[in-house]
Amino acid sequence: MSEPTHYLQQSPVSPEIAARFPDLHPGFDKQAAVAEANRCLYCFDAPCTGACPTHIDVPRFIKKIASGNLAGSARTILDANILGESCSRACPVEVLCQGACVLHRYNKKPIEIGRLQRYAMDSLHASGAVLPFTPGADTGKSVALIGGGPASLACAAELRRRGIRAEIYDARALPGGLNTYGIAEYKLTLDASLREIDMLSQLGVQFHLNTTVDAAMLTELEAAHDAVFLGLGLGAIHKLGVTGEALDGVTNALDLIAGYKSGAITSSPARVAVIGAGNTAIDAANASVRLGATEVTMVYRRGPEQMSAFDFEYEHAKQEGVRFLWHVQPVSIKGRKAVEGLELQALEASADGSLVPADAHWTLPVDGIVLAIGQATHSDFLSTGSTVQLERGRVVIDRASGQTTNPKYFAGGDCTNGGREVVDAVADGKRAGMGIAAWLAAQSAVQNGGSHADA
Repeated sequence: MSEPTHYLQQSPVSPEIAARFPDLHPGFDKQAAVAEANRCLYCFDAPCTGACPTHIDVPRFIKKIASGNLAGSARTILDANILGESCSRACPVEVLCQGACVLHRYNKKPIEIGRLQRYAMDSLHASGAVLPFTPGADTGKSVALIGGGPASLACAAELRRRGIRAEIYDARALPGGLNTYGIAEYKLTLDASLREIDMLSQLGVQFHLNTTVDAAMLTELEAAHDAVFLGLGLGAIHKLGVTGEALDGVTNALDLIAGYKSGAITSSPARVAVIGAGNTAIDAANASVRLGATEVTMVYRRGPEQMSAFDFEYEHAKQEGVRFLWHVQPVSIKGRKAVEGLELQALEASADGSLVPADAHWTLPVDGIVLAIGQATHSDFLSTGSTVQLERGRVVIDRASGQTTNPKYFAGGDCTNGGREVVDAVADGKRAGMGIAAWLAAQSAVQNGGSHADA
């Protein structure tokens, strides 16, 4: 096994960006963590564990914090979720584990599970301890994983723990996918994402970066490896399809977030319109505020009751000073060389409930526009030669194993579910890793059985 690469040393986050994007939920100190851990009822058949897509044994890891066994707590978390640190920071715990806490039934504050999980993981890293797992005995098998996001990382960890070589191919300069490039810094820092990459590097996961896999290369990888995992994520954010979209000052939410995390973007235009009302749109609006925008407006064609962003994200944006325009749609973008305004048209409900243009029509003065209206799929090259079955651009899989219609191919994450949470991608990758290992073992058994029969 080659020496692990230390990706954390390559972090480009500047002190200025770190200061503008401090933790939304700062970590516990020891006293606060122990006090919070002792509030837990340590439920048998705990609903919080059931609500976690990776099924972390929440009462167990919390009890270990209460007893001072932080290494044991971290191991419990990592045993179920190798990306336990990023999930502790980026997961919408309010609607997952924390939302399922039994203390809700007694009108009491739920246990702060996410912050306790982060405390255990931060303590592990602060101690300088290595990953509490080692690779399994070498099986001689290898898997190519396309895309370096959470699904591929979780799959690779399961493979390495079973002695299967895992090689990740990613188009970016750093691994981690959206964990590294697409999640707001105040939720998940770039350093925290790269720290997890370093941990996986200790397991012997190999990364091939700045490498775009096309149909021809995929054929080569299929021939060179015993199985292939597709963790492609999603593609570019959709365009509006209106005039003026090519003007300077128009960007998209993912490029904005990746830009300030990488240091390429250090400021914002004064007046910004964010088109969309999902969680990523909220992150982009908040980022614009923190980068210096004096007026940030989110524009959405429906009302607040239809927005896909979580309620707590909506409340956070209002606290940041973001304002909202409901039931309006962009008609065109005004400007000569750069953005000067966003032409809007009001919408109203028709008799059948659909939205139709109303008479109100005006231009919102803006200097920048951020698009956040959903992402396209990124799977066109897979249709070449019918590698795997696709439905509306998404890879079709068996949810129990992650296997596609081509038995040598497995998949997970956003390319299969259309874009959910980090923890859902981790759960997909974990299942696929176990599914690949089981399939390879079955293939070996068949081959060995055939050899014995021939003898």
